[in-house]
Amino acid sequence: MLRRTHPLLAPTAETGSAPSESGSIQVRHRTVAVDGLDIFYREAGPRGAPAILLLHGFPTSSQMFRDLIPRLADRYRVVAPDYPGFGHSAAPDRDAFAYTFDAYAGLVDKFTRQIGLDRFAIYVMDYGAPVGFRLATANPDRVTALVIQNGNAYDEGIAGFWDPIKAYWRTGAAPEREAIRWLTSLQATRWQYTNGVKDTSLVSPDAWTLDQALLDRPGNQEIQLDLLYDYRTNLPLYPQWQAYFRDRKPPALVVWGANDGIFVAPGAEAYRRDLPHAEIHMIDTGHFALETHGPQVAALIRDFLDRSVGSNRT
Repeated sequence: MLRRTHPLLAPTAETGSAPSESGSIQVRHRTVAVDGLDIFYREAGPRGAPAILLLHGFPTSSQMFRDLIPRLADRYRVVAPDYPGFGHSAAPDRDAFAYTFDAYAGLVDKFTRQIGLDRFAIYVMDYGAPVGFRLATANPDRVTALVIQNGNAYDEGIAGFWDPIKAYWRTGAAPEREAIRWLTSLQATRWQYTNGVKDTSLVSPDAWTLDQALLDRPGNQEIQLDLLYDYRTNLPLYPQWQAYFRDRKPPALVVWGANDGIFVAPGAEAYRRDLPHAEIHMIDTGHFALETHGPQVAALIRDFLDRSVGSNRT
């Protein structure tokens, strides 16, 4: 069903509290070696509870889930890794590691098995979508549900923002690569957080400041430009992902910042074609919906997961 308004989705300057007792939740910050690479992750919640894997986007890391994790972890085991080159995970040289979405999906798969995450729901956002959908199509029996937040799987979600990136896809050449280098700048990072947001006072400047500090590490811009080039490999997989939606019919919650200039609103509505029972909520905000509507999104996720996969609520 498509919902354009919902009582939980009204922004407020007072963030309020989620239904969980988030103040009593402790989040642990861990690192584990996967294929010789240090993978940093945040984790909270009972190990025996139903699990949700949070997969972040660009240009951020698991820090985008810093407030969501404690809002879910009273009922669920919540795990949020950083990909190589992001956050606090290793950032090997480009000649030692292929920065591709295939490589990320393979590493996340091994990561989940290594920490004992056997079955889980997936929250995918931005880059998290091609990572998570690769993981789900390769391991459909391990994925219990999908939470999709501005994570694309349809041509309708790709609009004008992508034109200079598509030019780079066509040539792979230095001039086109340089033309999109601005996407790694502070101006672009802040724009991603504030574009389409009605009340920017709800967005913490700590978020884009931390992201940019990590982008500015030596060599990291080149990693990010490699990934923007590799993003071209995702679009040919859309039919495969859509077939997975139709064939496996995973429970799905779509929570989408309707004013997103990167993955535009028609990309959210397109999920109804292959997931007719998906719950779709369009929010009056931009790309990083958790920054402005965190408590409300958490409440939607809790309600959805309680109905879809159950919980250990007492």
